[in-house]
Amino acid sequence: MKIYKEFPPDLMITLLWVILTLVFVITPDLEDTPVRTALGILMVLFIPGYVLIAALYPGKDDLEFVERIALSLGLSIVVVPLLGLLLNFTLGIKLLPILLTLCIFAIALIFAAAYRRGKLPEEERFSVPFYKVYEIINNEISSPKSRTDMILTYILIFSIAVAAGMIFFVVTTPKIGERFTEFYILDASGKADKYPTNLKYNYPAELLVGVVNQEYVTINYTIRIALDKEVLTDTRLKLNHNETWEKNITFIPDKEGNDMKLEFWLFKEDNFTAPYRMLHLWVNVTK
Repeated sequence: MKIYKEFPPDLMITLLWVILTLVFVITPDLEDTPVRTALGILMVLFIPGYVLIAALYPGKDDLEFVERIALSLGLSIVVVPLLGLLLNFTLGIKLLPILLTLCIFAIALIFAAAYRRGKLPEEERFSVPFYKVYEIINNEISSPKSRTDMILTYILIFSIAVAAGMIFFVVTTPKIGERFTEFYILDASGKADKYPTNLKYNYPAELLVGVVNQEYVTINYTIRIALDKEVLTDTRLKLNHNETWEKNITFIPDKEGNDMKLEFWLFKEDNFTAPYRMLHLWVNVTK
């Protein structure tokens, strides 16, 4: 029996889809485009199950077409988490390992499905009836219609377009949660412990200060350190959303005293009327 020499069109389209998804994810200039999202949705929710069904049931009488679609969706929901669980114990759950695993899984099953279909007689092989879809659409367009049918057809097309647009908008629009900025100070070891409480007059001191932007926009920050309300130093920085800044800031106490309030003020966008975030330590300054 001759092996199927022509690659099945549905598996060829699936293979191209997998390759395009990989290209759009690993290419920096393409990774933030809506096309990547559209490719990724099908790659996660449909393709893993579809290629698995194609490999298991190569014959056209094995399953009804509607059953194939339904099982493809259901199995994808099962396969993807299982692959993620496997990666969790090996390479870790990261974008690139997950994508590569899905691609390898899909490509292997695509060729397995093509091989299994090729072993069947041509009349028994499953194939997506693209020509029938074309004929149905062509007949609908070319056949004469009444005014009412035309209006209903346009309404249906418009409704489908609106629904597809809404789904795309919901999927691609980032979910915005609570807007806030993390502001913290740590000791020399990077822990919230053993803060210096005894400082020397006119001698440099140092603390680790951190800022995390969770405001969903780029923000200009100013960190101001003050001892008993008198400013010792200013540090300016600019952070994008979800970006972290963490550095040691050096300051020099310019007065002596006990139980003095060392304050850390965080300002946004040069608004110095009142600090956006405040932290403080009680320190003693001696010679």
